[in-house]
Amino acid sequence: MTVRSDRTRGNAGGNTGTGDAVVPDDSGAAGEGADEERAGVDGGRPLGSRAPHFVRRSRSLHLSWQVAVFLIGLAVVVIGVIMLPLPGPGWVVIFLGMGIWATEFVWAQLALRWTRRKVAETAQKAMDPRVRRRNLTFTAVGLAVIAGLGGWYLWRYGLVAPWTINGN
Repeated sequence: MTVRSDRTRGNAGGNTGTGDAVVPDDSGAAGEGADEERAGVDGGRPLGSRAPHFVRRSRSLHLSWQVAVFLIGLAVVVIGVIMLPLPGPGWVVIFLGMGIWATEFVWAQLALRWTRRKVAETAQKAMDPRVRRRNLTFTAVGLAVIAGLGGWYLWRYGLVAPWTINGN
């Protein structure tokens, strides 16, 4: 695949952010991954803007659309980052903001596809019986340590909050 200017080829399609369209090479070497590239990395939707057609026709309107999508996505991501130390679904909100960005920006689409692929690989790996057994063992040992520390605290101090203990 070669990126060529819309102005020189007369193409109306493509959204590479530069006014260029992605068109096949004249060499005829479509290759194995040519269809995959056109349809996106994972065979899903094609990469690029999902803005309505009337928005994409006007460069200034499309730029304003992109600024609005970026600011809305940024606000959602910032709220998610704030939720990380506070009660709330911080990571879910961050990925929601990335999803908003992915409606318009290729970099966010690629980041989300990479994340989905890694989550699927991790879920598949977690189903492996050896890994599952190891995770259950670590969880049991961790819970035993926490129970032991809690028992020691109750034996040593009783049901007294740590901030009311006076040196004894």
